Amino acid sequence: MARSARWRELDPQRLSPEARRLKEGLLARVVGQEPAIESLTTIHQIWRSGLSDPNRPIASFLLLGPTGTGKTRLVESLAELLFSDRRALLKIDCAEFSHSHEIARLIGSPPGYLGHRDTPPYLSQENVDRHQTREHPVTLLLFDEIEKANDALWMLLLGILDKGVLTLGTNEQVDLTRCLIFMTSNVGADHFDRLHDKPMGFRSTLPYVAPDMSQVSESVLEATRRIFSPEFLNRIDRRIVFNSLGEEQFKRILDLELGYVRSRVRKRLDVDLRCTPAARRYLLEKGTNPRYGARPLRGLLESEVLFAVANLIGSGQVGEGDAVQIDARRDGSGLSFRSHRASAAAAASGGGSATATLAPVESQETLREMGGRELVPAGRA
Repeated sequence: MARSARWRELDPQRLSPEARRLKEGLLARVVGQEPAIESLTTIHQIWRSGLSDPNRPIASFLLLGPTGTGKTRLVESLAELLFSDRRALLKIDCAEFSHSHEIARLIGSPPGYLGHRDTPPYLSQENVDRHQTREHPVTLLLFDEIEKANDALWMLLLGILDKGVLTLGTNEQVDLTRCLIFMTSNVGADHFDRLHDKPMGFRSTLPYVAPDMSQVSESVLEATRRIFSPEFLNRIDRRIVFNSLGEEQFKRILDLELGYVRSRVRKRLDVDLRCTPAARRYLLEKGTNPRYGARPLRGLLESEVLFAVANLIGSGQVGEGDAVQIDARRDGSGLSFRSHRASAAAAASGGGSATATLAPVESQETLREMGGRELVPAGRA
């Protein structure tokens, strides 16, 4: 009698090594949005396995949620991981297409219109294929703040999402079946305000109970159904509501943003930036607001850290190989900067550690004693 074959247990949750690296890379760059990353990794795995629909775009995503939570950052991080360049995507700012006639900038004007040959369409086949590589033959197409676009752009997207084909003004067809299409929107973001509102007046003695996140997400999705037509929403593969950011997420974002500042400084000069716990607390207190996400924190780092370091380098107070410590002033009025000089000659002339100010250096001799390069002092006429 023939022996019956034995069935082997399989694990459908196991990722390929490539998908695992992609997921880990996104988790390291985008904070607090694990469900969105999980969904994107799943779609990527389906595409790399050759199981995606060949007659439609690889996938389409509608990314919803409050501002500053990482919707655009997710797409840029994906471009960085696939193509080693965060700008390797086609980004369309939908606020620039609030009138129907502006759609001609995307698909070109039909024959007979003034400037027909002078304005090449942005979504030409050449542009769509520009960033594709042999290893990753895919295009990332981002429609930012889709709710601000004219209805004509939504109608244009109906054909793209359904058939993966775009017809230009010249009747040429553009193949979009190798595109990952992302649309971001802040529709319904006001529902997240309840996550941060606390009882007032006579109700202030009651314990504060945060609303259920699943209920907030459903409210956001309901808001999209009031704005967008059913035929448009039904063509979107994934509708993802981004989570509001909390204290722990802001701490991780601060670490990421400080890392970006360090890399920018190192590209200009081999300077090691070090941030004390007090400085981190100051930046978190002044630069974070759950209602506005991480954008105020990036702006604060630009104005209070990067600009100050630029002045220190430009005025010669910081030189090649120095270490700069960023600390918070005791009175809470701002940040202070101290430098540890790299050269022994500079250390002998001015001590191993010095408090850095933003005043210009008086002479090039003083600049050389500090171990810096001969630069024009910042602030001097």
